[in-house]
Amino acid sequence: MTAKAPVGNKPTVCPTCGFKNGPGATRCGSCGATIDAGGPRSKTDPLKARAMQQTGFSVFWFAIALVVFAVLTAALVIGLPMVVTALDFEGSNGMLISIPVWFVAGLLIGMISPGRTFVEPVVAALLVAFPTVTYLSWTQTVRTLPVFMYVIMACIGVMFALIGSYVGERIQMGPPPKTVD
Repeated sequence: MTAKAPVGNKPTVCPTCGFKNGPGATRCGSCGATIDAGGPRSKTDPLKARAMQQTGFSVFWFAIALVVFAVLTAALVIGLPMVVTALDFEGSNGMLISIPVWFVAGLLIGMISPGRTFVEPVVAALLVAFPTVTYLSWTQTVRTLPVFMYVIMACIGVMFALIGSYVGERIQMGPPPKTVD
């Protein structure tokens, strides 16, 4: 809940995310940042420099991210070839499918999670990468790869999950607010 300070009836705009809060709000109702009554911030403001930094780790959003990553990966890498037998995502093809799946999962989590959540999708992608690499390396028959190549491709997928979560956060927050110098 936002605390009120005796300031006019003009809405208070958050300097971090640009959300229009009620008159005299001291904390943003959208991102939780402290709002100073001093007006717009300059580019050298320390609060502005921390605008895209994560403030903590949310176990709740990590659990949601883990479920989203696991379901999407299992559905496309394991489930889809069971339904459409012409698709065979073994070996490198399975990892090549996993990378954009993890990007999309990170994008979804970034778009729906409140605040800034970069770490949760990355940790979830890392935890989903272990069984994915294990499954794909054990089930390969024709398109074989050394295990270290699976690990490298999994690391690339985790990086794409980070990029996806960042893009999702940017979509959720909208364009950055205008600064006054």
